[in-house]
Amino acid sequence: MSENKFVCIHGHFYQPPRENAWLEVIELQDSAAPFHDWNERINFECYAPNTAARVLDAESLISKITNNYAQISFNFGPTLLSWLEKADPGTYREILAADQLSRERFSGHGNAIAQAYNHLIMPLANERDRETQVLWGIADFEHRFGRKPEGMWLPETAVDTQTLELLASIGIRFTILAPRQAKAFRKTGDETWIPLQDNVDPRRSYRCNLPGDKSIALFFYDGNVAKDVAFNGLLGNGERFAKRITGVLDGGSSPQLAHIATDGESYGHHHRFGEMALAHCLDYIEEQNLATVTNYGEFLEKYPPEYEVQIHDNSSWSCVHGVERWRSDCGCNTGGQSGWNQAWRAPLRETLDWLRDQLLVLFEKEAPPLVNDIWSARNEYIQLILDRSAENVNRFIRRHAAKALTPKEKTSLLRQLEIQRHCMLMYTSCAWFFSEVSGIETNQVLQYALRAICHARNETGIDLAPEFVQRLEKVPSNVFKNSAESFLKNVAPSELNLTRVGMHYAASSIFNDYEGTDRFLHYTVKNEVFERVPAGFQQLAFGRATLVSDITCSKAGFSFAVLYFGQQNMFGCIALGMSQTDFDAKQNEITAAFRSSNLGDAINLIQTFGTERFSFYHLFKDEKRKILQLIMERSLPPVETIIRDYYEDNYQLMTGMLQSNIPVPEGWRNIA
Repeated sequence: MSENKFVCIHGHFYQPPRENAWLEVIELQDSAAPFHDWNERINFECYAPNTAARVLDAESLISKITNNYAQISFNFGPTLLSWLEKADPGTYREILAADQLSRERFSGHGNAIAQAYNHLIMPLANERDRETQVLWGIADFEHRFGRKPEGMWLPETAVDTQTLELLASIGIRFTILAPRQAKAFRKTGDETWIPLQDNVDPRRSYRCNLPGDKSIALFFYDGNVAKDVAFNGLLGNGERFAKRITGVLDGGSSPQLAHIATDGESYGHHHRFGEMALAHCLDYIEEQNLATVTNYGEFLEKYPPEYEVQIHDNSSWSCVHGVERWRSDCGCNTGGQSGWNQAWRAPLRETLDWLRDQLLVLFEKEAPPLVNDIWSARNEYIQLILDRSAENVNRFIRRHAAKALTPKEKTSLLRQLEIQRHCMLMYTSCAWFFSEVSGIETNQVLQYALRAICHARNETGIDLAPEFVQRLEKVPSNVFKNSAESFLKNVAPSELNLTRVGMHYAASSIFNDYEGTDRFLHYTVKNEVFERVPAGFQQLAFGRATLVSDITCSKAGFSFAVLYFGQQNMFGCIALGMSQTDFDAKQNEITAAFRSSNLGDAINLIQTFGTERFSFYHLFKDEKRKILQLIMERSLPPVETIIRDYYEDNYQLMTGMLQSNIPVPEGWRNIA
């Protein structure tokens, strides 16, 4: 084994949060077909395969299967792990197990490091948000991996001195940066700083001294090798990958670390079978004794920094202009049509800053009577995000409440904390990364902004939406007249309330059996009455239920009546606060009309049931697709039977026509 020569490969595994801001689930994304959504697709191509990557021998036969996460340094975005835990628990468990295996292999140092919570650009965040992002990222990590993180990944490696001070003060030992983020270095004990021009030696660790006698270790990855992995096809061959990364090590006797950092999705999603190249690379390095595989924590313990470094404040790995990609038209983009620009970036951030500040005023006014310390409550709110159970909610309330809270006050506090959560989600970096303001990434953060606005409206009666839209009118777009036009078309229709959720529940009752207490998305539904009256393919359904949000504990009781005519045709009404007496009377009237086949009277009576009407098209996207698929599957067999019978009955005739050079009618050709 080469003495004092080490290799570490870091994967930054991350996807932006894609959940509907009201439903807390990812809705169907057609662009990810044949998968349900992009998370599911990327998991299939990358996250799952890396738990069982194949290594092939010279005859292209499988020689071993390895969990790559046990051999590389990695971080996962907390919001991505939250999705993965529910969507693919097997892969999720393998990732956690890999960290435990790595601790056994690398002197007690785990491969996993934490990440600032939802991938906002830290140097552009206010002081409160920075602190919460780091604390939430650490708490999420400890909840999943069962230990404190040694390192933390900064989104887009965006950094400034204030952010490093925060990490160091909380106990983070190191972070990973791009080579161009190093400004100057010197050997510890020297007085003279040596300026750097994107030429920092990445093979050693550095200590960055900070105000207040703090310091943090920094690793600057090898930019050339990382670029070859991400963009230049190095993952086409694992042996070539191994020789390339270890080729940066020289024959000197001092400890050297060859290391890279790239998007983890390079290993399987961006490059098909990239996980196999990664596994082969690591296997080849060990077999050929090219270097010792390690992780940052172990290397740092064995070889503390002997050099000091200064950083470029407000720098990142994906913008040569610093952090301008997330606040100005700096020229960094992902393409687009001729004439496009990103002049929308600055006014979009200014609009969200305005909204955040308005909602902070409400938080600082409404929350103090309810809790002992509003910022402590916000920083610890991650404990509820991780566990929404009633028991955990009550524990949180007991720990932070300034008094015994009424149910209304409890909901009020939880709404205020949800506003703060969405105010951070709306700064997710992807919203500014791409070329156009009306893209799905920006629409996603605007949905979070609208969710925060709706919570504030429900809680205080103050509606910030009109001014928010006015400000979006000043945000230019390359596709629409302005961002407000895109917002009103693509985002505003997403807005939901408990009545709208009740409509979905009522409409879906035609196709689902509801009784007792049901779980429905992030709601608990307590069914008091549910009855379905069949009449051939037509059905009449009634229900009374109470919806309770697991997130805010807000609740709404509703009654409904829905008439199903077959296929996707239905009509119904929903009422809030209807008494049991009125419900019983209307149910009897409507049922009598329906049983007597008087559909006109039944429809008229249903219209008196409540002021809120609904149809099949009030179903949420996934349920709508599922039901249409179900209807189609029921309708298709009879059609297929008819076509098959017709084909068989006319087969001889069609054959005779072809043999006689007589054109077969188009209708017959279509069924042949």
